[in-house]
Amino acid sequence: MNIVTGYMGFIASHICDRISDVFAVEQDDCFEFLQNFKDWSKVKFIYHLGAISETTCTDIAKIYKYNIDFSLQLFEKAIEYQIPIRYASSASVYGNTYGSINPLNHYAMSKASIDLWVEENMHRFKHIQGLRFFNVYGDGEEHKGNQASPVSKFRKEIKERGTISIFEDSESYYRDFICVEDVVDIMIDNKLISGIYDLGSSNSVSFYDIANCIRQKYGGTIKIIPFPKHLEGKYQTSTKAKEVFQHPFKSVSEWLDQN
Repeated sequence: MNIVTGYMGFIASHICDRISDVFAVEQDDCFEFLQNFKDWSKVKFIYHLGAISETTCTDIAKIYKYNIDFSLQLFEKAIEYQIPIRYASSASVYGNTYGSINPLNHYAMSKASIDLWVEENMHRFKHIQGLRFFNVYGDGEEHKGNQASPVSKFRKEIKERGTISIFEDSESYYRDFICVEDVVDIMIDNKLISGIYDLGSSNSVSFYDIANCIRQKYGGTIKIIPFPKHLEGKYQTSTKAKEVFQHPFKSVSEWLDQN
């Protein structure tokens, strides 16, 4: 049996499509699951992807409850029954000082806190990997609304309205974009030892270049809009994963051609 948390979420749903014998755990039921589940000895692997993922969320109690408290209780079960586990961390922990931990929002702080706890307790696990996701995009993001990746948002905008809206200075903001299929490949099958790893393509592309790539494929125009006040000081200027995984990552243009 494989446990997958957050199974209705974007990445978790893709994992559930790729593996068999899944026991799916949704966020709303996660603490009830911990209280009532009795078959830990039958669990072969845990994929922990359930979390409050909105980077603009300011409800600290809610973030602590689901991102930290539940994660730590789940990890203690993995330790008790010596179950291998892979969990979703985030490149947001780096903030704008890549190479060191400097979270810019409460979501990123929660991920950094979990990573620190894992580093201090790694010796207690049979096997654990924290995978710091960079900007994951792909089919199945529709429910995420404004939290969807720029790739999906821009493609939706240009198909529906013929125009992509991007922030001013978007040519100066870079992200390491990685398609969900590549993420799932690595989450399901990699040979690295326990540790916390970057999971990205190791290439960085500006928001403007992504918008222009989509515009060239579908036609339409690009509209420049003011940078939101509520994101000032809380927005990463650039992300780029360390090269860790030997994997043939798709570029955004390659993914668009295939989808």
